[in-house]
Amino acid sequence: MTWFPDLTLPPFADAAVATFLPAPADGVVPEGFFSTSNLPTYVRLASGWVAPTRPRMDCVLVQRGDGLETVEPRLVRQGESVVVGHDEHGREGVVVYTEGFLPGARGGNEFSFMSADVSRERPTNYEDLARKLVEQRARGGYLLWVAGPALVHSRARADFAWFVEQGFVQVLLAGNAVAVHDMEAAIFGTTLGMDNTGRPTAGGHGLHMRAINAVRAAGSIEAAVTTGLVPNGIMHTLVTHGVPYVLAGSIRDDGPLPGVITDALAAQEAMREHAVKATGAIFIATALHAIAVGNMLPSFHTQNPEGRPEPLLTICVDQTEFVVTKLKDRGTHQAFGVVTNAQDFLTVLRTYVERCLLT
Repeated sequence: MTWFPDLTLPPFADAAVATFLPAPADGVVPEGFFSTSNLPTYVRLASGWVAPTRPRMDCVLVQRGDGLETVEPRLVRQGESVVVGHDEHGREGVVVYTEGFLPGARGGNEFSFMSADVSRERPTNYEDLARKLVEQRARGGYLLWVAGPALVHSRARADFAWFVEQGFVQVLLAGNAVAVHDMEAAIFGTTLGMDNTGRPTAGGHGLHMRAINAVRAAGSIEAAVTTGLVPNGIMHTLVTHGVPYVLAGSIRDDGPLPGVITDALAAQEAMREHAVKATGAIFIATALHAIAVGNMLPSFHTQNPEGRPEPLLTICVDQTEFVVTKLKDRGTHQAFGVVTNAQDFLTVLRTYVERCLLT
């Protein structure tokens, strides 16, 4: 099994040269455009085979400079040359390389990137997962974490902060609520008014609003951290360790906090700039953000010395099989599902990572 195709063999050897047509208007692509997937894709130009940069699904291939770029249709400018054709087997100059990147293409051990089965009854190979995270850090990988507010409610804040401190988090992508409840916990010791035993506190229903107000008064999340208003937790650790984060707004947000990107397309673009660098992604306790970011990720990355495609580690953690199954159904077929709650996952994973670091 090789992740890199032999361009001297079919369907590459006898493939046609790709056809391009100009975009008729800004944000409009030619009829018959080639629609991308999240699998390794190669396009034959007169000069030879080219792998488009910034790969992701549901995009088009545009000639920019000496190469090709994977571009969202809304960002294509009038007159730009766009690859057209529907065939993925070289007959129209495009080959989608599926070997090893589709479910069932690999022989399996329990921890398989392409596993199609999701069940709470399946064991999770934490030793293997811990080893992969340690390997990612050692080789300078870019681990992208996507989290929902249950990460905070389940009392997993300290464990996630530990992963940030130890260099296993290169970016956090989340919504307003994750930061709100994390900083509520830092300021008042509650999340959504519940204390650390899960019991409601008097007047607790308004504490997240008081936390938002306090951070807005400070001017920014960074200012709330540096002034000591937010002395611990996820946002504190991200800020003090210089780890970037993107907080995307939604129509149901309270506040929102300063720094939350309320324009959906602007939030997508900010997240995309991190997704293109990812060598691994871990989704925890979030359905909507997991699917959104999953749609930005290819099933592979080329962040290695050879620049060759290899599978992108993708883990989805949730209490129900539904979220993992939904993620796979929306195109992120490489996702490996862990059916458990956020606290248990991070606590157990941290234990195995600490063991791995000692060996």
